[in-house]
Amino acid sequence: MKVPDLKYERITIEHITEELKRVTAAVKSAATADDVLKARERYVSLYEEFTTAARLSEMRYTLNTADEFYLKEKEYYDEVMPEVESLMLEYANAMLESPFRAELEKKTSPLVFKSFEIYKKAMSPAIIGDMVEENKLTTQYSNLMSSLKFEFRGETMPLTLLRKYMKDDDRKTRREAYEVLGAGLMDVSETLDGLFDKLVKVRDRMAKKMGYENYIELGYHRLGRLSFDGKMVGKFRQNVLEFIVPAVARLKKENAKRMGIDKFMLYDNDVSVPGGDPKPVLDRDGIFGAAREMYHDLSIETGKFIDMMLENDAFDVDSRENKWGGGYCTYLHKYRQPFILANFNGTSGDVDVITHEAGHAFADYMAGGNRFFTELGVGGMDTAETHSMSMEFFAWKYLGKFFGTNAEKSKFMHAFDAFSFIPYGTAVDYFQHIIYANPDMTPAERNETWKGLESQFRPYLSAEGITYLSKGTRWQYQMHIYESPFYYIDYCLAQAVAFEFLFESLKDYEGAFKKYVRFLSRGGEKLFADLIEEAGLVSPFKEGALESVAKNAEKLINGLRP
Repeated sequence: MKVPDLKYERITIEHITEELKRVTAAVKSAATADDVLKARERYVSLYEEFTTAARLSEMRYTLNTADEFYLKEKEYYDEVMPEVESLMLEYANAMLESPFRAELEKKTSPLVFKSFEIYKKAMSPAIIGDMVEENKLTTQYSNLMSSLKFEFRGETMPLTLLRKYMKDDDRKTRREAYEVLGAGLMDVSETLDGLFDKLVKVRDRMAKKMGYENYIELGYHRLGRLSFDGKMVGKFRQNVLEFIVPAVARLKKENAKRMGIDKFMLYDNDVSVPGGDPKPVLDRDGIFGAAREMYHDLSIETGKFIDMMLENDAFDVDSRENKWGGGYCTYLHKYRQPFILANFNGTSGDVDVITHEAGHAFADYMAGGNRFFTELGVGGMDTAETHSMSMEFFAWKYLGKFFGTNAEKSKFMHAFDAFSFIPYGTAVDYFQHIIYANPDMTPAERNETWKGLESQFRPYLSAEGITYLSKGTRWQYQMHIYESPFYYIDYCLAQAVAFEFLFESLKDYEGAFKKYVRFLSRGGEKLFADLIEEAGLVSPFKEGALESVAKNAEKLINGLRP
């Protein structure tokens, strides 16, 4: 069935409450392990039913954030989701306390029970009211960012289309676009500061109610992390500063010379190729046609996958008024259907959609039949982002279809952007660690913190003289900081692993792709570190791993430089 035709029906809180309580009671009264497993089957069915409805309504809200019906549905799920999560906690506790736990772990997976243990640390009935407030605040932020309009050279446009000019070939155009962005954000600065302050306070309150010192540890648990903790991220951060930042700075300095730039500014950062970054030579339909050819050539599985996605209208990529400004892939369990939202704007980012987001969708497609997909998904976010970022690199073989004679330039641009991202993403994560460790910071102190991190992680860059953004406010349009605290480091970890897949593919493409397919097919069955080891790669947390990535990436990028 085509995604636009999927029927939406609200799952009432009364229905899901009654059914989840019945399942939990069945687990508690079970006479055998098999009785527990039967109750689990019912839980899985309920979870898929409820999650599909919630995601379908959220998806349609993001297609048009001004749609009153789906806005009300989003508000409904914002309100009831914490109650449902509390009921799921009761189920998790019943499973953990089952006298048949040892037998159940053998018949299911120890990771399922480990995920229950993490969930127990992430949820409490005491924070339901705070979670409702948090949901409302993130929705307000999303609505605000989606509704922002920018006047640029006589045309009114959303941020998604302004971004096209923010990476224009012409430096004056880029600066003007950033000035327009800064002025637009300044107009709503009090709202942005107020929303973030409330979000920090409510999250800090949750943490303290649950006995944590601050939100950092709780935030990690709420992301369901099984493979790493804050200390490991701290070590990763130091390695980024020691090995990745100097290499990126050298590359940026050399690139600035080639582009004739004396002082490297924020508005220069998204342009990599002298004379302008390569753009797709195809229109929207052409990109999807080339994507179909690429995925059919890659493998039988990827060919079937892309046919299913296109035949089911599982992409919405046209930029338009009131559409949510980001991009994502979601999965509708009940229909075994991935869906991708994006905003095409004529830049290389359009090609990223059918590689990065489609990498997520392909992982869902391949792992959706796994026995514990409902509880564990494709694994943690670190695993999930490795799927998407690695697919971007496996698409290198086919870039001529999308960029024509500029295929080699597009490889340089992609590798350079991906490598340069790691310091930025790490700074985003570190910013959140500092903020949540100091929840009473003023807006000015937060901005100064961001400026300090920029000087550490992107020392080659200046925002001096740019309206509003020179104050250290670049972070305010990084949606994850408001909506998904501590998620961003997963992109950085995944990017390091994706580079390893790239290096492998340059030596043995078919062998590397087979490892990649196995990696994503096993998502949720093994921990991130174990999947990496099984693929013959090195964990980004391992001593020397980032030093090796930095050395190989810098050599590759210099070799590709136009």
